[in-house]
Amino acid sequence: MLKKMQNKKKVMGYIALALVCLMAGSLMGTVSQPAVAADSVMTAATSSPFTTPIAMVKDSVVGVNNYQLVSNHYGNGYGNNYGFPWSDFFGFGSPYGYGYGNGGQDSDREVKYGSGSGVVVAKEYVMTNYHVVEGASSLEVAVDREGQSDPDLFSATVAASDEDLDVAVLYVPGLDLEPVALGDSDALQVGDLVFNIGNPIGFNKTVTAGIISALNREISTDTHTDRYGRTTEVINTMIQTDAAINSGNSGGGMFDLNGQLIGIPTLKYTGSRYSSTATVESIGMCIPVNAAKAVIEKALAADVSAQTPDASSSSGTRSGSETRNDLQGRPRMGVTVTTLSGAAVQNGILPRGVYVMEVESGSPAELAGVQPYDIIVEANGTVLTTASDLTSIIGSLKEGDEVALKVYRTGVDLYNAAEAPTDGEYVDLKLTLAIVDAIAQ
Repeated sequence: MLKKMQNKKKVMGYIALALVCLMAGSLMGTVSQPAVAADSVMTAATSSPFTTPIAMVKDSVVGVNNYQLVSNHYGNGYGNNYGFPWSDFFGFGSPYGYGYGNGGQDSDREVKYGSGSGVVVAKEYVMTNYHVVEGASSLEVAVDREGQSDPDLFSATVAASDEDLDVAVLYVPGLDLEPVALGDSDALQVGDLVFNIGNPIGFNKTVTAGIISALNREISTDTHTDRYGRTTEVINTMIQTDAAINSGNSGGGMFDLNGQLIGIPTLKYTGSRYSSTATVESIGMCIPVNAAKAVIEKALAADVSAQTPDASSSSGTRSGSETRNDLQGRPRMGVTVTTLSGAAVQNGILPRGVYVMEVESGSPAELAGVQPYDIIVEANGTVLTTASDLTSIIGSLKEGDEVALKVYRTGVDLYNAAEAPTDGEYVDLKLTLAIVDAIAQ
């Protein structure tokens, strides 16, 4: 009996030992699971939805250099001889600016005025901001390649631009980079993930990431005077993002997770620009790519030899009338005009130009669509400031010649208006000169 009890205890001991081992195994399995989970977390942390699209497009983002002419004064750099008048007598001229010479001489040289970014949008075409290329005497596209210490440089010209939209497209012959795909900025939603690539403060191909913070932000981007003297405030609809935009990012690209170009970074919203007290960060503005597509299409259809872009009521007299008797037998437009002047012109409310007081029935002007109260601001590419400017151009032409006119149209009789109209539009017209019997005075 005793032996039987001992055997029973031994069996129970084996069972207890087996249970302990089983529990230990279970516990070890439970303890080991967090280590597996940690590996999974680390893997997830090192993968990013941005990695693939960034690799797709980063080589298509380039630098854009703006060169402009500056005047140099050789001799002393200040236009004098440091108080030594006898140096002029002895002619000790120096090209190094130390002032031994004859008072110096002026010359122009080209210097790098500024730099920005650009994106290849078609074979040999780069899109950037207008303000990046404005006023340039020459333009250069810089391509940084992996393994090279210095960028490859390509000469560029402006093929198309829109100053108000702040977009320019450059033609870059010989550029061998792949163009990016253009997305649909109208399909964006607040919260979409996006990233910017550009060259802020000289750090080439810098990537910043964020989300779409807001859409359809109406932003006053500039106030400028056009070539005809009219001052306007430029308001554009922008995409707001918290992806960082800094100096040098202008003209680069904002992309979605498919690597498609959806915007052009143009503006960092800062406290110093828009508020006297607030410090504002993580607010950047981009031009929607859909708004820029028309400029791209215009560039692709244009002659690649396009040139770099330039960057109260009125009163007057009838001194510029075209309807004099001495015009009989000569081709003319058939209008009575005067030079536009007054406070509205001086203050930029109305453009400078030639005010149309009357349009003769059946005349070339009427057939071309010229209307009373139009302001003719340009004829055959020449900006007009006086009625005699127009008379001179028309007088140099013959019957049958075509005249390209640009008029500013308000539809308001400026001589009888209580105040100058603030709304108007520029209209392009084409007129064919003919001989019209002059109206007797």
